[in-house]
Amino acid sequence: MKTEKDQKKSEPAEKNQDYVRASYALKRKIVDLVSNGRISKNAAAELYVFELDSETPISTQSILKIHQIAFTELYEWAGNWRSTIVTVGQLIPPEPIQVLQLMYQFVDNINFKIDNAKNSEDHLDTLAFAHYEFIRIHPFNNGNGRTGRILMNLIALKLGYKPLDLYHREGDSRKIYIEAMKSADNGDFNPLLDLIRKELAAF
Repeated sequence: MKTEKDQKKSEPAEKNQDYVRASYALKRKIVDLVSNGRISKNAAAELYVFELDSETPISTQSILKIHQIAFTELYEWAGNWRSTIVTVGQLIPPEPIQVLQLMYQFVDNINFKIDNAKNSEDHLDTLAFAHYEFIRIHPFNNGNGRTGRILMNLIALKLGYKPLDLYHREGDSRKIYIEAMKSADNGDFNPLLDLIRKELAAF
């Protein structure tokens, strides 16, 4: 019979095994992206996420690296924080001068939530917060959606879930996603939580 001490010792190992299994699934997803002719740098950014150690906290540097890898062939400023004022639908993101401090706060909050998530509802809350808050801050001039989705999958991996897609190109899924984000803008996170819940699959 395992003692409480033995149980605590086994938890990190079990968590790491979940991460390895999830990382393998992400690697398979990368192969699919490449074989379907999707942007190779996007696949490279996901591969970077796959290669991160499961115990390594999320950092501003890792987020910059994801963006830099994904967009280095498109933008000379890839991997640098936003330098212009932008409008995203009905949302006006913070001014550029605020971005760095907000991103430091963001990664602190995310790492705290990951470390203290105890059940599936905590996991849902963590993923919804991560995705919405990242898009709200809009830390880059462009490429926030793709970077935010890759970051969300990194968090899903850390929590023991398979990579997820919040919307697909076919049908009304993108429209449903946009409406969920608009509801979150107005303080109602239930549509976004429901969207993530439907896509979430544990190992």
